[in-house]
Amino acid sequence: MVEFVKVCSVTDVKTNSTKRFSVSGKEIALFNLNGKFYAIAVHCTHAEGPLDEGFVEGNEVECPWHGARFDITTGKALSPPAPTDVQKYEVKLEGSDVMIKI
Repeated sequence: MVEFVKVCSVTDVKTNSTKRFSVSGKEIALFNLNGKFYAIAVHCTHAEGPLDEGFVEGNEVECPWHGARFDITTGKALSPPAPTDVQKYEVKLEGSDVMIKI
């Protein structure tokens, strides 16, 4: 069953930063871009590099291992060597709670 799960409070992920969470057995990178939250799978589709440790510019994250880039808002792969998109998760706020749809 698909449902929203609380992962943290809005204050746990500072503006323009990223934090990794394990939710229902999935590793998720939660990005706070100018106060708006986005969640994608934490592992790059090329060699499973840690996207939560990647360089963020605008709404893109670059994998720190081999430079593949992804759109944080959609999970879309933007450059090689990433062969496919990463999973994107729906995020909503309930009061001060950040909820991710799993």
